[in-house]
Amino acid sequence: MVEFHPWGDLLATELDAAGVCILGLPFDLAVSCGKGAARAPERIRRLSRYFPPTTETGLFIDRIKVYDAGDVPPDPDWENYFKAVEDKAFELMATNKFCLFLGGDHSVTIPLHRAFGRCREAARARAGTAGKYGIIHFDAHCDLCDTYDGKCWSHACTERRSLEGVIGPGDLTLLGIRSYEAEEPGFLKAHPEIKIIHALDIYNYGIIEAYREIEKRYRDYSAIYFTLDIDVLDPAFAPGTGTPEPGGLSSRELMELVKLIMTNLPVKAMDIVEVSPALDHSDITTWAALKIIYEVFGCLNNKQALPVAAAIAPTVPEG
Repeated sequence: MVEFHPWGDLLATELDAAGVCILGLPFDLAVSCGKGAARAPERIRRLSRYFPPTTETGLFIDRIKVYDAGDVPPDPDWENYFKAVEDKAFELMATNKFCLFLGGDHSVTIPLHRAFGRCREAARARAGTAGKYGIIHFDAHCDLCDTYDGKCWSHACTERRSLEGVIGPGDLTLLGIRSYEAEEPGFLKAHPEIKIIHALDIYNYGIIEAYREIEKRYRDYSAIYFTLDIDVLDPAFAPGTGTPEPGGLSSRELMELVKLIMTNLPVKAMDIVEVSPALDHSDITTWAALKIIYEVFGCLNNKQALPVAAAIAPTVPEG
């Protein structure tokens, strides 16, 4: 039976009863090409009611509930909006529950990263230890521009802003990259600590070696923020996005990488951004986002070390 409310049987009406917090960010004023991502949180929620609480392998999601905190209402004043997003995200992250944010274009991750940094610094202060924290960025694009279209808060500037007081270059991994703005290769050359795994690397060497590179980098980290731009997928699997780039990951490759990361690494929060229902066909892209979300729920529900395939492919080359 279809439940006619978001998240079906997983929905908790009280925060204390939930293991996952969800927040929508219906903002797309920072896109450079196709708009429509502001409608994604509503569309994802609407279609979520058709999902049973199971993973693709039939494991029931029965140990966690989901609390939906609604949306941060859109505001054309980006400074006000980003401040509101940062404060609300920090409030949810401070509960120590897993936080899932539904964009919106990728600019909304700028205040989410700031909230994550604040939360991890607060945790360091409480613990009296210097636990390391980092960011994994799945995207067709590096998002390392200083400004784009005259904006320092463009969706093409997301990770450039993260390097300004949130993390250092050695804490950042970019995966699925297959497009560059003119300034980005020079910036990367000046900051070789940033790890890049191209979409071509995954094609040549496979998802297991890609995951091994990520695991090697973050094996001694205490917290990770995972940002997932849906355009990391090839447009064949995710046509409904503002800046599609051919040559991306398949849905299967992305799902397997997400499951390995979620199960084996200390991911504390994540977002899914750049889903644009206005540009989609038959909700293909929204369904892909939801499939990933429910596999994330399954990993959180049944968290235990997920074995990596024994076959060893050649090492993914640097750069």
